Amino acid sequence: MVLPESAGIVFGGGFPRRLDMVSAQAAQRAIFYVQRELENAAEGQNPAVILCDRGTVDGGAYWTGKPDLWASVGTTLPSQVSRYSAVIHLRVPSADGGYNQTNPLRLENAEQAAEIDKRIASLWAKHSHYVSIEPRESFIEKAARVLDVLTQQVPECCRHHVIPLSKLA
Repeated sequence: MVLPESAGIVFGGGFPRRLDMVSAQAAQRAIFYVQRELENAAEGQNPAVILCDRGTVDGGAYWTGKPDLWASVGTTLPSQVSRYSAVIHLRVPSADGGYNQTNPLRLENAEQAAEIDKRIASLWAKHSHYVSIEPRESFIEKAARVLDVLTQQVPECCRHHVIPLSKLA
């Protein structure tokens, strides 16, 4: 089961996107709760694998001010990291390496996105099954690497459902 990006749901649904700290914190809490409930609903369907565009931990990279996101939503970073069996982090490409701003919900330029990406990597790196997928010359190469890693994470009984990228072309 593939889950959509919760930030896209929140901001695409009209949640105000303001730059002041109170509003930015409110937005990250909303994203956190939507993500957690998307995951809870998916778990109720009992799929073999749930793929998340992002996880509850990502919001910590966007958070500013006190208390931290985790205290603000009544949890801890270790508790959130442990919710996930594996983390496949697709790293942000550089401005000259393919980063684009065609998604109207993304406000960051390439440099800002890279800084956020570093913070995301730092948070997820605490996970015992964290895999960083660095940018490649082509997105197809990056996607092929993701499928290789994903295949290793899927239960043995379900691996035949993962179709190699070469067979999709």
